[in-house]
Amino acid sequence: MNAIRATALAVSLIALSSGAWAGCPALLDERMDTLMQGETSLCQYSGKVLLVVNTASRCGFTPQYEGLERLHRRFAGRGLVVLGFPSNDFGSQEPGGAKEIAQFCQVNYGVGFPMFAKTVVTADGANPFYEKLARASSSRPQWNFHKYLVDRRGEKVLAFPSRVEPEDPKLVAEIERLLEQK
Repeated sequence: MNAIRATALAVSLIALSSGAWAGCPALLDERMDTLMQGETSLCQYSGKVLLVVNTASRCGFTPQYEGLERLHRRFAGRGLVVLGFPSNDFGSQEPGGAKEIAQFCQVNYGVGFPMFAKTVVTADGANPFYEKLARASSSRPQWNFHKYLVDRRGEKVLAFPSRVEPEDPKLVAEIERLLEQK
């Protein structure tokens, strides 16, 4: 194999592993650390409806974990994935480390949806995924449990403020509408 073909093959493999040519929407073309299992590609969620939530263990909205888990279980078979992103940005309400957060979520709320490593979600230093979500929705989290709902193509992003409960009829209706779209 000549040098040009070898280079082209290497570029193709890199693009495929990053999701660039594998049908991964630009919004999801990011690698993120999970809470306990290490780094993963968000491209694995391509074709799914995503409910992305910045979470905290010591917040007045923390009981929303229950509703998030119920949504996850109710709609997972139809293509919904809830993604949790612990953040200490608001009121220092997520001070713990990865093991402490994971244990809290499992013991208190039976969280089974994917949880990512503690991250920054606010304008100053927000992780790249949250920057994309904010741009796509024209909305930034103002507190813990801000919700982004992302369509299957990773193109349309709706934002719901913290006070909107996970099982609020308007949010559930939007989830069901996006799940119907192919």
